[in-house]
Amino acid sequence: MRVLDKRIRLNRRNFLKTSAASMAAAGAVSGGMVSITATPAWAEALTAVKPDAAKTLLVMVRDLYPHDRLGDAYYETALASMDQAAAKDATLAGQLNEGAVALDAAARKLHGTPYAAIKAEKDRVAVLKSIETTPFFAKVRGDMVVALYNQPEVWAKLGYEGASAEYGGYIHRGFDDIDWIKDA
Repeated sequence: MRVLDKRIRLNRRNFLKTSAASMAAAGAVSGGMVSITATPAWAEALTAVKPDAAKTLLVMVRDLYPHDRLGDAYYETALASMDQAAAKDATLAGQLNEGAVALDAAARKLHGTPYAAIKAEKDRVAVLKSIETTPFFAKVRGDMVVALYNQPEVWAKLGYEGASAEYGGYIHRGFDDIDWIKDA
């Protein structure tokens, strides 16, 4: 990494990010169309899960545990924890990468396109149903329920206040104060 200025640190990631933003801005100003299909930075940061598999897994996990009030960042954090486990276990890394490829193949068979490119949620769910008996599906579903819902930031978004035993239990802590349930 080279320091050009006390405020600007130039490394590969910052250079690429700045270059992409500059190209898009130049295209917008000149009236031209600039199309950049880059892999998201979070997917590039994973070590065991390949970037294409990460994008497929993100859509899969959003379909398994759909919450409109949760942004992708929460799902990405959950996938990062699975990637950390896969970095220590080559079998798991293979299962995730090969499973994502198999999911894309199942999607192509049913809809002629990779899983993440399918627009309609009901069509993606049909693809998931076609693989729901596989060890890959069971592993992702089982690990993601813990990785996603074990984030205190997610708790706040869903109205869960955390453990209550140290406060005398839920009966004394507003067990019926979930005001968002009517919206669900």
